[in-house]
Amino acid sequence: MIFPLISSENSFITITPKIPRVQETSVKPIFCSSFQNRNPNNTVNKFLKPTIKTSRVLNPQIVTTDSSQISLKKNSRSRRNEERIDFGQVGIKQMLALCGLGYWVQGFRCFPWLALNFHMAHNLSVHPSTLQLVQNSGNIPMVAKPLYGILSDALYIGDAHRIPYICIGVLLQILSWGPLALFPVAGKALPTLMACVLLSNLGASITEVAKDALVAEYGQKHRMVGLQSYAFMAVAAGGILGSLFGGYFLPKISSTTMFLIFAALLSLQLAVSLSAREEHFGLAEPSYHNVARKSILESIRTQLSDLIMAIGDEGISRPLTWLVASVAMVPILSGSIFCYQTQCLNLDPSVIGMSRVIGQLTLLSLTVLYDRYWKKVPLRKLVAAVQILYACSLLLDLILLKQINLQFGIPNEVFVLFFSGLAESLAQFKLLPFSMFLVSLCPQGCEGSLTSFSASALCLSSIASGFLGVGLASLIGITSGDYSSLPVGIIIQFLAALLPFIWIHHVPMCEPMVEKGRQRGLSKKTRKNRRIGRVVFGSVFVYRREREFEADG
Repeated sequence: MIFPLISSENSFITITPKIPRVQETSVKPIFCSSFQNRNPNNTVNKFLKPTIKTSRVLNPQIVTTDSSQISLKKNSRSRRNEERIDFGQVGIKQMLALCGLGYWVQGFRCFPWLALNFHMAHNLSVHPSTLQLVQNSGNIPMVAKPLYGILSDALYIGDAHRIPYICIGVLLQILSWGPLALFPVAGKALPTLMACVLLSNLGASITEVAKDALVAEYGQKHRMVGLQSYAFMAVAAGGILGSLFGGYFLPKISSTTMFLIFAALLSLQLAVSLSAREEHFGLAEPSYHNVARKSILESIRTQLSDLIMAIGDEGISRPLTWLVASVAMVPILSGSIFCYQTQCLNLDPSVIGMSRVIGQLTLLSLTVLYDRYWKKVPLRKLVAAVQILYACSLLLDLILLKQINLQFGIPNEVFVLFFSGLAESLAQFKLLPFSMFLVSLCPQGCEGSLTSFSASALCLSSIASGFLGVGLASLIGITSGDYSSLPVGIIIQFLAALLPFIWIHHVPMCEPMVEKGRQRGLSKKTRKNRRIGRVVFGSVFVYRREREFEADG
């Protein structure tokens, strides 16, 4: 089952019957009492005038159906307005302040992580494989994102179920980076350092799940398409400033000072989150009657059942499986390449930081281009192009290792500055069209669960890719003093990045559901249904001819 953008308890159907013999008359619409009981607000009358000119069937057929909503077609002007952020929408300014800052801080996390990597590589003299092991093991809390999403969907804290989880996640991050900044001894032992990293990523994962669910729910509620693109832009902007400041301040100040700066920034985010109110966003509030009748376990069980039903749909499971597999099967050698750049090439930390800035600028540019021009490109074609570019960008590290860039007069610093972060940027950008596609299929009330499940699956695939890289580095004999076999690892990376093309047919050719639905409104079949069709109101079918209405109007 493909879920619509706005799902309801019962799905609506449109049936095109044979053309019956009709008799012109002017009657008032009559609705059955069962539908009025299910619809106390009489929403149907909002769309129909008290007296309309219609067509009556000589032998009407009464058919029982469970439909409770009516799908109304919008004109082209309203469709164009859906694609732009309307600052007159309910709570849009508060949404941009809360989630904009949240996503910006999420991108700015590279600032303390850059200091942490240099601290482990130089101050603690950590082995390259151990460094990469710490980086990937720290992401283990993010694998449990579906649990956080289910809790966010099912359990309300007070009158809200998104903002409280954002605050909890930010607080956990403060409690992790704060001790590293205020107690330097905590960063000198690898076990305590690992504990702080795990706590930080636990808080970050909870915050990300709540933010993603809030953006998806708000976008569906107010018909705002493309909010995920603006979220990616905020993450990229935060990554640009984080990498820029990190590369500038790393040689000048200690790593503990950088941890303290980030902890202060998290405190600002916590203050903004505490001042926000979820009812200002115009989202659905909890029903106290249902909350009183349902226990916590029943709510979680219901939400888990909805999640299983959602991911059981082939339209969601197949593209998500391809995306996860395309990430997991490529062994990542980032730790080995990072140590090679700093220990063998003796590159300045500012060069490494600025290379991250160029990478985030590339990601921001790609996101803007996608939001402006590439949304209507078929998903399979776009993803295939990005995957090819990603595979080729992995070979840029081989050029650096063989010093081919020096033969063309390009210094190592310049080459690393402009090309080192390209592969990472393409890998992050590949997630954007899939994110838009999955959100367009996300059923109402399952926003947090589905988005967190996809994020968890991607995180698990990244961890698997990192461990695969650690195993590959150990297998081919990469050590802190010997990087001669690193080119072999890069070639294996390139070949592994091409393997997903074998089953790329699992990625649909169609555009995201929102855009596809809009184009379908101009199809020949739909134009036929507009001329003669049946509109379902509860259990009563009313025949109509829109041509006659247009002619009389």
